Amino acid sequence: MIILGIGGIGGDVACAILKDGQLVAAVEESKLVRHQNRTAGRAELPEHAIAMCLSLAGAKPEQVDAVALVRPMPSPDFHLQLRSHFPGSRVVVLEHHLAHAASAYYASPFEEATVLVADRGGDVRCGSRWRASGTQMTIEEEQYVPDSLGELYGRVTELLGFESRADEHKVQWLSVAGDTRFRDLFLEIVGLADHGPRIDRGFFSTGRIRRGGFGPRFYAKLGLPDGDPIPEELRAHVASGMQGALEAAVIRMAGKGENLCLAGGLGLNVLLVSALEHDSGYRHVFVQPVSGNAGTAIGAVLEVWHGTLRQQQRVALETLSLGPAFSAGDIKQVLENCKLRFRYMLTTEQLIDTAVEQLSDNKIVAWMHGRMEFGARALGNRSILASPLDAYSTENLNIFIKHREPFRKFAASVPAELAGEYFDVGPNARYLATVGRVKPEHRERFAAALLPGGRVRVHTVDRAENPLYWKLLHAAGKATGLPVLYNTSFNLFGEPLVCTPRDAVRSFYSSGIDAMFVGQFFLQK
Repeated sequence: MIILGIGGIGGDVACAILKDGQLVAAVEESKLVRHQNRTAGRAELPEHAIAMCLSLAGAKPEQVDAVALVRPMPSPDFHLQLRSHFPGSRVVVLEHHLAHAASAYYASPFEEATVLVADRGGDVRCGSRWRASGTQMTIEEEQYVPDSLGELYGRVTELLGFESRADEHKVQWLSVAGDTRFRDLFLEIVGLADHGPRIDRGFFSTGRIRRGGFGPRFYAKLGLPDGDPIPEELRAHVASGMQGALEAAVIRMAGKGENLCLAGGLGLNVLLVSALEHDSGYRHVFVQPVSGNAGTAIGAVLEVWHGTLRQQQRVALETLSLGPAFSAGDIKQVLENCKLRFRYMLTTEQLIDTAVEQLSDNKIVAWMHGRMEFGARALGNRSILASPLDAYSTENLNIFIKHREPFRKFAASVPAELAGEYFDVGPNARYLATVGRVKPEHRERFAAALLPGGRVRVHTVDRAENPLYWKLLHAAGKATGLPVLYNTSFNLFGEPLVCTPRDAVRSFYSSGIDAMFVGQFFLQK
């Protein structure tokens, strides 16, 4: 049984394949065509992602039993394109929020849970809460546009000079440096009600398209002239007010219970996930790690598996390494074609020893191995690494490599079984989907990566899931006494994660990265 899912149509479009009850492939189109499609409404079949997923599954189009398509359906022509690709397949069209909910609950470890979906909007809904048990989900509450927390967060993103639908994560990180002076203002805008937010439109000006469309009433509350840019000294406090109101609203929407699953674009907000873990009253919280629209491709195949085909066997989310990998021959061909000098590491031990030497010498190292990760976060297969023992590592990563704002911090990767020695963090750290806290006795070591309150982004690495990266962390610990490396995504200039060896070469030589390991090949400048 082969089920192919397509989600994120019109932006962040992706494909996933479930084969005989196992998730075998998931890839975003943007990583293959090398640009982000953030323009809502541009609806095209993800031809490259479909072809890649079929290749990874070892399947041909005529072998696909069902195609799961997440709405909105852009046009009848789109459906006809699909039929021409898969003439013998059953086509199942799914609601947007149903696919989000399925992606969270069916991938979770729970047999019963509350499932919360919160996003900018899809199928006119911007929030929904579901009751899930076994292989059944029933909707309990719905939230409709324009009462969208995601839209409001996007408006604040624009207000602060960033790009909506692209830079919301910057507002999140900016917020940690602010205080609570504007929290009540944003709570007033959100308009918390018993069943969710009721956005007060009186704070916006319908004729204003710049700076999020906020109107005179909003600026008066800020104590600023109407329409002025937010002064630098207030930007973090405005971001903090929005973040605090978001957390309060989503906690209210979640209700009470034992197990909570979260999906939708707001699930990418790791500070929100942390707030749910600590303040919601739920004992267990699971967030779909690819909770944005791309993740609905996974939700689509899971919903067809359970909801349409009535299969009882749950599908475990064992890894997000669901994209392509490249052989030594593939890599060597690219390196030679580019006329590059390289060394080939004959053994895994030589590879790891060489990497540890570079990191111990305070070099910034690109690390590309195995199958590409699904989602925006690098989990040790498409990563840029640095040693926490280098006091300037985060400054170098931000300024000379990633060219991004200094308030954006990097993740700390640690072997899962050693995480408790250094950090207080929960299971969502496996996919970098939350933040943890550094234990007081280690805070000086991680000062460069710390957020206020001793918080830090933590990535716990399981030996079974990523044995090579796990070995590297242990080897770094043996050499330095600290089995932790700073980890950020291997991508530059707003591009998606690198996918192919050629992508890696381009990014390596367009940046200040010192050394690169692509498979068993070692390059340095």
